[in-house]
Amino acid sequence: MPENLTRQILKEHLVEGELEPGSPIALKIDQTLLQDATGTMALMQFEQLGLSRVSVDRAVQYVDHNVVQLDYKNPDDHRMLQALAGKYGIHYSRPGNGISHYISIERFAKPGQIMVGADSHTTTSGALGMIAIGAGGLDVAVAMGGYPYEIACPAVVQVQLEGELQRPWVQSKDIILELLRQLSASGGKGKIFEFTGPGTADLSIPERSTIANMIAELGATSAVFAPDENTREWLHTQDREEDFSEMGPDSDCAYDERVDIDLNELGPLVAKPSNPDKVVPIEEVAGTDLAQICFGSSVNSAYIDLALPGAVLDDRGGQIVHPSLAATATPGSRQILTAIAESGVYRQLVQGGVRMLEPVCGPCVGMGMAPPSNANSLRTFNRNFPGRSGTAEDSVFLCSPAVAAASMLTGKITDPREYGDAPEILDMPPLKPYIEDVHIFAPADPGDAEKMEIPRGPNIKTPPEHTPIEDSIEARIATVQPDDISTGDLAPDGVEVMSYRSNIPAIAEFTFRHRDPEFRGRLKEWGRGFIVGGDNYGQGSSREHAALAPLQLGVKAVFAKSFARIHRRNLVAQGILALLFKDDADYDRAEVGETWTLPNIKQELEQGSEDITVRIEESGDEFSVTHDLAPTERDMLVLGGLLNFLKEKGERVGGDGANGSNGKAAGTGQSKEQEGEAVDQGVGGQFE
Repeated sequence: MPENLTRQILKEHLVEGELEPGSPIALKIDQTLLQDATGTMALMQFEQLGLSRVSVDRAVQYVDHNVVQLDYKNPDDHRMLQALAGKYGIHYSRPGNGISHYISIERFAKPGQIMVGADSHTTTSGALGMIAIGAGGLDVAVAMGGYPYEIACPAVVQVQLEGELQRPWVQSKDIILELLRQLSASGGKGKIFEFTGPGTADLSIPERSTIANMIAELGATSAVFAPDENTREWLHTQDREEDFSEMGPDSDCAYDERVDIDLNELGPLVAKPSNPDKVVPIEEVAGTDLAQICFGSSVNSAYIDLALPGAVLDDRGGQIVHPSLAATATPGSRQILTAIAESGVYRQLVQGGVRMLEPVCGPCVGMGMAPPSNANSLRTFNRNFPGRSGTAEDSVFLCSPAVAAASMLTGKITDPREYGDAPEILDMPPLKPYIEDVHIFAPADPGDAEKMEIPRGPNIKTPPEHTPIEDSIEARIATVQPDDISTGDLAPDGVEVMSYRSNIPAIAEFTFRHRDPEFRGRLKEWGRGFIVGGDNYGQGSSREHAALAPLQLGVKAVFAKSFARIHRRNLVAQGILALLFKDDADYDRAEVGETWTLPNIKQELEQGSEDITVRIEESGDEFSVTHDLAPTERDMLVLGGLLNFLKEKGERVGGDGANGSNGKAAGTGQSKEQEGEAVDQGVGGQFE
């Protein structure tokens, strides 16, 4: 039977289950990705597994988020991460080396492999023909331990690209913005998007990475581009052509859904505040006054993304950033920084008035360059959730580098097609992979690793304790939230908050800081509580702090109309019930301070009931909610979370440091016939 590329890769890595959309499957994992904002908790949870070495082919810890060193907190985190990486067999990319997702496509992403990363934009590596999935830190820690990664089998959506982009003023950023316009921020849930057609072949790897990165904004599991000659050439420039593999969808293969985009008809698009799916043609927002423009981040930080604005500034005798604006540029990696320096692009940008930032996430996660109050910021980034920029009442628009380049001259959102003929862009010099490699440190040998001590600063606290579920749970509703609540609402971005990523009691004090400032006070007074949310609750970042902080505060359950995939899983892994309203009217009846009871919760979970009973104590009314928990997830919740579940099962998986599981279930060395038992006793499901 002809197969699409996604199913081919899934089938090659399948440990257990059937490749039917929505069915539970378990996958062998080849690579893992951690960054510093997620890595401290993930690696401390990996320590709790009791393993001496990771059991995947490649694990990399990057430092690219919490790089602002206002005091000792972030440096202490980096010191601990480097030691943990050396001890447990993980490569360590030092601060300033580059943004994790961009370095991944340069140095590590490999066609045909599967990677899970503790960052929602792990999907970027799908540009090279791998399935790359964002997950919570605990799930990545467990995958590093050699356990199979369990998920609901995604549906596969074919995105057929016809025609060619009208470069340079229409760009690949407009393709992903068009998908967001059509499908919304939750339209990709439970799906992998596979890009096909002549328009796909026309895209470079950096252009593909822009689309794969922002596929996360649809709530999608991943994006995949079949490796082709562009992929081979990219790998050649990175001195790793041996990583290339010939693969692609079979002729006449089937897909679960299809989206068609005619690139010839596509124009510049802009996402309005404050969600990436609020996409409109540029004509609707042209003329909007701006106070700030930012280029770069984990998306649109390639050479061409910076060379175009540089050329625009250098064109026609030299132009400068409009006096009303502050403008910044962030290269994606040391390679790109070196390339723009050697080509002259760096000079063009600096001479034109752009402030050059180091190759880290920076303003994208509120690490500097917060916009002024009551002003608009135009960014080539991937997200514009409220407050993410560091300014509480921000107004952030998202766009392509072409739109940002034209707007940089006028101080207003400007259609780049009005600029006229494209300026001449400086040629990119040969890339220098060694520039990064010398700053990616290999782990210690196993013998030396055993002797390593892990330094832990005073801001570093162990993860919260988990406790088994009670027979019944009674609590008051601590907050009622609308649709599209992001993990940034629960665990805010910005320098102040993110420096506490290793200190859950401290970071918990910021939970819902902008959405509901009284939330924390209520929970401190009551000791426990419930959260009620609308559709797409927990969209955005994979940060498990959005589950760890509520756990610390005493949140026992979240009731929502629907959940974003990663956050739902993070709640369950940390022992917090993720329950779904069967009737939206029950969401409407929720009131802050009202007491709800789950009178039979333990029994209902143990018996596998689809319905969970809820009683409103003030009125005595009862209604039912439901869930989409896999059997292993129900067991996890009964025991208090994923780590308790693993300890209860007592299964040692992955061995003591064999790198790679050689296609066997969780690296146990078991036969295919034995793999089913290993999965049943391993990590719980991740089903949507």
